[in-house]
Amino acid sequence: MTSSPPRPPRDPAADDARFLRDFETMSSFGATPSGGVDRQAASDADNAQRRWFAGLLEENGLRVVYDRVGNQFGLLERVPGAPYVVVGSHMDSQPTAGRYDGAYGVLAAAHAVFRIAAEDGAEAPPVHNLAVVNWFNEEGSRFTPSMMGSAVYTGKLPLETALAASDSSGTTVAEALAPTGFLGDGDGPEAVLCAEIHIEQGRLLENSGTTIGLVGASWAASKYEITVHGEQAHSGATAMEDRRDALVGASMLVVAARELADRFPGVLHTAVGRLDVYPNSPVVVPSRATLLLDLRSPDEAVLAEADELLLAEVARVEAAANVTVERTLSHSWGVNPYQPEGVELARASAERLGLRSGEIMTVAGHDSINMKERVPTVMLFVPSAGGVSHNEGEYTEDADLLAGLAVLTDVTRRLGAGELENAAPHVPGRNRA
Repeated sequence: MTSSPPRPPRDPAADDARFLRDFETMSSFGATPSGGVDRQAASDADNAQRRWFAGLLEENGLRVVYDRVGNQFGLLERVPGAPYVVVGSHMDSQPTAGRYDGAYGVLAAAHAVFRIAAEDGAEAPPVHNLAVVNWFNEEGSRFTPSMMGSAVYTGKLPLETALAASDSSGTTVAEALAPTGFLGDGDGPEAVLCAEIHIEQGRLLENSGTTIGLVGASWAASKYEITVHGEQAHSGATAMEDRRDALVGASMLVVAARELADRFPGVLHTAVGRLDVYPNSPVVVPSRATLLLDLRSPDEAVLAEADELLLAEVARVEAAANVTVERTLSHSWGVNPYQPEGVELARASAERLGLRSGEIMTVAGHDSINMKERVPTVMLFVPSAGGVSHNEGEYTEDADLLAGLAVLTDVTRRLGAGELENAAPHVPGRNRA
């Protein structure tokens, strides 16, 4: 019997160069003149990069499948019939965004799996299969809610609700995905463990000189959809005292949200990310304004107090602007921890590679927040230069990208060998979506 020739040793420098080349190629899809990307979910640019990514996965021996909400998976079956370690993030973006948010985590997951596949189990015999994932519509910029694909996958959002969600032009998710070939007829691979790497989107790691962030929990949050109802009128002729200007009321709430943050410096973040005005005509007093307002804090008591103060501001605005305000809590969750066993596993991987790491909380939402309620999950950060994100100037040093990839590879290898599977998924006490 003739044995097969030995596999040539991996060249780490060549592997790193290949990753950086693929990152440049990936960043060309939806590229903007200022160095960012515009790759909203199911847009032409998003569809094009998904096709490119499918080709990359297949060229490296993975089988590509899609579930019923358009999540994209690259499967490496190593143990027939075994469940999967799901590793990845998202490739969709905000309208004018940076190249790194989400997309880095997807490509790093792919290259981590490529590297592990090339080892043939030499470093850690496999117990589980591996799946690279590109979650659909994490950003929520075209279709709401955000983190849609992982919410459907984990059962937090009904499939029918997701497919019926529409963009500003009235196109539904189902309609947008139908011609793409990205709608499958199954539920995706069975997950047993999960890992995600992401840019921090803040500046704590950079400020402290830390290369790898070990995410231990997410901030608590309350997200509101607020509609201010006024009365349409002529913007020139109508007497000022007769006006019920919905935009004035909405503007007062925007300012009130910022003033709330100023009352709790460092422990409360507030924002109004979207404001829609009707009829939005230059000679008409608006009759309706809808805004999305969110409050976030690492302290649940602070968040609860901010919620009460916001309610008081709503009453004040109604009286001052002569409008009515409809306030709906669309999402809320408390401080939401990741499995501590996963934090320690990642810490050990960073130490093994000689990289400085430290525990950190995430302020932003990520698909791994949904996943950790279903399976034990590891979440990693790499530094963001200046904390800039959701901005075309978003940047992370190549050295940090490669360091994060090395840690993710080690974490994924260990998860694939069965570590962490006895940790319990975390189910938060307060989560309404």
